[in-house]
Amino acid sequence: MKRPVPTNRERSFSEDDIIVSKTDLQGRITYANDVFCKIGLYGEAELIGQPHSILRHPDMPRCVFKMMWDHIKSGNEIFAYVKNLAKNGDHYWVLAHVTPSYDDNGKISGYHSNRRAPDRAALAAIEPIYRDLLTEESRHADRNAGMRAGAERLNSILAQRGQDYHEFIFSLPC
Repeated sequence: MKRPVPTNRERSFSEDDIIVSKTDLQGRITYANDVFCKIGLYGEAELIGQPHSILRHPDMPRCVFKMMWDHIKSGNEIFAYVKNLAKNGDHYWVLAHVTPSYDDNGKISGYHSNRRAPDRAALAAIEPIYRDLLTEESRHADRNAGMRAGAERLNSILAQRGQDYHEFIFSLPC
């Protein structure tokens, strides 16, 4: 599926709306609720089987997604602010809560994500950090080296604050 070109227009949704999706172990969408389809401007059939990265906005640092994957693959939940890309190129911000799903034998069988509308004050704190991480990532011709450099930069920012990632996220307005 062709990735849309960002429009610079923001979509919004109600603080009562919850975007829900489930993926398999490779991040392919296996479930998308009506709110997800409505906000992203996709039909359910267009989303099922697609990689969740279909929503990845180019303003999102790769190191944030790597951190998210590292957490959930190791069996941990994570909260993160994510800028998504709708089918028409508009964007929308979410506060994502991503958790592993388990089969009857206790093995991770996929992932579940609930996303809510974020607080604007939290975004005011997140956006400059994400721009900084993107700048760091873009300094490197090798994408993987850029992602590692972005992660190091994020760790440096958090160390300066005396917080780990979760403490930082939970220190922001909800």
